[in-house]
Amino acid sequence: MKKAIATQEYRNLIAWLKQARKNSGMTMRELAQMLGKPHTFVQKVEIHERVLDVYEYTVYCEALNLDPRDGLVLLKRQGFH
Repeated sequence: MKKAIATQEYRNLIAWLKQARKNSGMTMRELAQMLGKPHTFVQKVEIHERVLDVYEYTVYCEALNLDPRDGLVLLKRQGFH
Protein backbone atom coordinates (compact mmCIF):
# COMPACT_ATOMS: atom_id res chain seq x y z
CA MET A 1 0.00 0.00 0.00
CA LYS A 2 1.37 3.39 -1.02
CA LYS A 3 1.57 6.16 1.52
CA ALA A 4 -1.42 8.48 1.12
CA ILE A 5 0.75 11.45 0.18
CA ALA A 6 2.04 9.53 -2.85
CA THR A 7 -1.36 8.73 -4.32
CA GLN A 8 -2.98 10.70 -7.09
CA GLU A 9 -6.23 10.67 -5.12
CA TYR A 10 -4.61 12.49 -2.20
CA ARG A 11 -3.00 14.97 -4.58
CA ASN A 12 -6.42 15.64 -6.09
CA LEU A 13 -7.88 16.19 -2.63
CA ILE A 14 -5.18 18.73 -1.84
CA ALA A 15 -5.73 20.38 -5.23
CA TRP A 16 -9.42 20.69 -4.28
CA LEU A 17 -8.46 22.40 -1.00
CA LYS A 18 -5.94 24.66 -2.73
CA GLN A 19 -8.46 25.69 -5.38
CA ALA A 20 -11.02 26.48 -2.68
CA ARG A 21 -8.44 28.68 -0.94
CA LYS A 22 -7.66 30.51 -4.16
CA ASN A 23 -11.35 30.87 -5.08
CA SER A 24 -11.98 32.52 -1.73
CA GLY A 25 -9.17 35.00 -2.39
CA MET A 26 -7.30 33.79 0.67
CA THR A 27 -3.51 33.70 0.75
CA MET A 28 -1.53 30.87 2.32
CA ARG A 29 -0.57 33.22 5.14
CA GLU A 30 -4.19 34.15 5.81
CA LEU A 31 -5.28 30.52 5.90
CA ALA A 32 -2.36 29.62 8.16
CA GLN A 33 -3.33 32.43 10.51
CA MET A 34 -6.91 31.12 10.67
CA LEU A 35 -5.53 27.66 11.45
CA GLY A 36 -3.15 28.99 14.10
CA LYS A 37 -0.21 27.56 12.16
CA PRO A 38 2.89 29.04 10.52
CA HIS A 39 2.45 29.83 6.82
CA THR A 40 4.86 27.02 6.00
CA PHE A 41 2.23 24.55 7.23
CA VAL A 42 -0.14 25.48 4.40
CA GLN A 43 2.73 25.66 1.93
CA LYS A 44 3.93 22.16 2.81
CA VAL A 45 0.41 20.76 2.57
CA GLU A 46 -0.09 22.31 -0.86
CA ILE A 47 3.23 21.06 -2.25
CA HIS A 48 2.67 17.59 -0.82
CA GLU A 49 5.45 17.67 1.77
CA ARG A 50 3.05 17.24 4.68
CA VAL A 51 0.03 15.00 5.12
CA LEU A 52 -3.07 16.28 6.86
CA ASP A 53 -4.39 13.98 9.54
CA VAL A 54 -8.16 13.58 9.87
CA TYR A 55 -8.57 16.28 12.50
CA GLU A 56 -6.37 18.75 10.58
CA TYR A 57 -8.33 17.99 7.41
CA THR A 58 -11.64 18.86 9.06
CA VAL A 59 -10.27 22.08 10.56
CA TYR A 60 -8.72 23.00 7.19
CA CYS A 61 -12.09 22.44 5.49
CA GLU A 62 -13.91 24.51 8.09
CA ALA A 63 -11.48 27.40 7.60
CA LEU A 64 -12.28 27.28 3.87
CA ASN A 65 -16.05 26.95 4.48
CA LEU A 66 -16.01 23.47 2.92
CA ASP A 67 -17.91 20.43 4.07
CA PRO A 68 -15.26 17.75 4.81
CA ARG A 69 -17.68 15.13 3.52
CA ASP A 70 -17.41 16.62 0.03
CA GLY A 71 -13.70 15.84 -0.02
CA LEU A 72 -14.37 12.30 1.13
CA VAL A 73 -16.91 11.88 -1.66
CA LEU A 74 -14.23 13.10 -4.07
CA LEU A 75 -11.87 10.41 -2.77
CA LYS A 76 -14.52 7.72 -3.00
CA ARG A 77 -15.40 8.65 -6.59
CA GLN A 78 -11.75 8.28 -7.51
CA GLY A 79 -11.58 4.81 -6.00
CA PHE A 80 -9.26 5.75 -3.11
CA HIS A 81 -7.86 2.62 -1.49
